[in-house]
Amino acid sequence: MKITIIGTGYVGLVTGACLADAGHDVFCLDVDQRKIAMLNNGGIPIHEPGLDEVVARNRAAGRLQFSTDVEASVAHGDVQFIAVGTPPDEDGSADLKYVVAAARNIGRYMTGFKVIVDKSTVPVGTAEKVAAALTDELQARGAALDFSVASNPEFLKEGAAVKDFMHPDRIVIGHGSDAAGLKAQQVMREVYARFEHDGHKIYWMDVRSAEFTKYAANAMLATRISFMNELSNLADKVGVDIEAVRMGIGSDPRIGPSFLLAGCGYGGSCFPKDVQALSRTAQEYGHDLKILGAVEEVNEAQKHVLGAKITKRFDKNLTGKQFALWGLAFKPDTDDMREASSRVLIQTLLRAGAKIVAFDPVAIEEAKRVLALDFADDAHLLQNLRYAENEMQALDNADALIIVTEWKLFRQANLTQVKAGLKQAIIFDGRNLYDPQTVQQAGLEYHAMGRAVLTQSVS
Repeated sequence: MKITIIGTGYVGLVTGACLADAGHDVFCLDVDQRKIAMLNNGGIPIHEPGLDEVVARNRAAGRLQFSTDVEASVAHGDVQFIAVGTPPDEDGSADLKYVVAAARNIGRYMTGFKVIVDKSTVPVGTAEKVAAALTDELQARGAALDFSVASNPEFLKEGAAVKDFMHPDRIVIGHGSDAAGLKAQQVMREVYARFEHDGHKIYWMDVRSAEFTKYAANAMLATRISFMNELSNLADKVGVDIEAVRMGIGSDPRIGPSFLLAGCGYGGSCFPKDVQALSRTAQEYGHDLKILGAVEEVNEAQKHVLGAKITKRFDKNLTGKQFALWGLAFKPDTDDMREASSRVLIQTLLRAGAKIVAFDPVAIEEAKRVLALDFADDAHLLQNLRYAENEMQALDNADALIIVTEWKLFRQANLTQVKAGLKQAIIFDGRNLYDPQTVQQAGLEYHAMGRAVLTQSVS
């Protein structure tokens, strides 16, 4: 089947490459000429494990092409996936201008029946706005052409997106109930025929329910994270090991173990934006989602907990102190710095007069870019932030090691070598990577999240 993907960002590029790998003829469109040039020259604009291999394999097979030609992209695909950005607007709602612009382009150039699929994360009612934009363009041309708008939200984890797409735990597709909508259902069944054949279940529903499902899923996961972070802070006060609690409640099949890790707050392109957007949708309908308000509030506060632990340990005087910072990206296996906890911590430490030597396996260049924006009004503070070539180099002359991203590389660190590399044998672990007893046996003072009952100072 001929498929067009509009947008070659994180969602669009993964979707296009994986659908090509499933045997479809895929045309990926983007207005960013530099990005398209990079892709056509064999480069990949995002860090996602395994994606470069999938793209290269399918370009070589002739199933995947990249272009900035809008008219050609509309002509190519019987199915037009809209996978453009939906950044938060000033009020927290999803900005749909790129989605609507993509729809207008389709309406401007289509010559026959099309299935338009919202792949971007969009609020309830977006399909109707897409349909209205298409209709406007068709009427302006005097063209009487049929189309149907479907919803097929993505459920991809950064760092595991290729695996998630090729082996999904569910495929959600919303379609209309009229003749065009039922035709769209059959088209979408063909798009995902290989996946359905391999045993991956498709959940068919109306379009609005599909749109809502994506937000509900991310809101639930964000809620679990904030819930455990709230409990971890209490655990520190009442003498409880939050990791033991996690295993205790996670073994209950009604709860399960996923997304129950205490830490220093969630970030990235999805959870913060989607929680805000769902809350904004509720406000538009005169409904207050109190739980989501608390989820967001807890998460923002959690990003300051690690900084508070550090400040307290050094008697509220960080002037001249130097810290090794392991991890910059909001999670491992990505270079995504959006809403990353490291950004809050870096601001706290630098503004308190500290120095930082940071290391991340892939996110250093992106960190330099976003931190330059964060410190636009205080650029001089960035002179106290340096970047190491590896994790051990960052430890040199450091008063403590701080961990904010749970890279496997950090989890496997030799603690004896870590102690030898530090000026003061102290670790602040924002991701609970280590067993407290093991750290203390290595002669290190250990401050984790919700594990105060197991940690103590080493004299």
